[in-house]
Amino acid sequence: MHADLPIPKPEAIVYENAHLYACLATYPITRGHVVVVWKKHVEDLHDLSNEEYDELMDAVDRVRDVMLQVLKVPKVYLIYMDEAKHVHWQLVPRYNKKGFDVFEHAPKVTDDFSLAEPLRACLNK
Repeated sequence: MHADLPIPKPEAIVYENAHLYACLATYPITRGHVVVVWKKHVEDLHDLSNEEYDELMDAVDRVRDVMLQVLKVPKVYLIYMDEAKHVHWQLVPRYNKKGFDVFEHAPKVTDDFSLAEPLRACLNK
């Protein structure tokens, strides 16, 4: 894993394999906000091989589908921004009907990772 990448708390991890992990965000925008992170240091999506990109996006799709089911939300936003210079996706559940106002929430640090277990259980089915 890249040295500058924060190590997620084990209780926050909902999915992991040799190349990536998905965990509940430490600074969630909304309850259930998940981050899917490529472990090897890669600065941008275009730097991934086709196989790596497919693996990453399969994981993003799978985690999103489980979030929709477990959180019972109408939508999960998939956000990719490369300011961190490390490939990762933010999966942000939308609980309200207005949509974009989800991004007006001020993220605050959390240590409540209680949603990890139901997400893990559903992913392991």
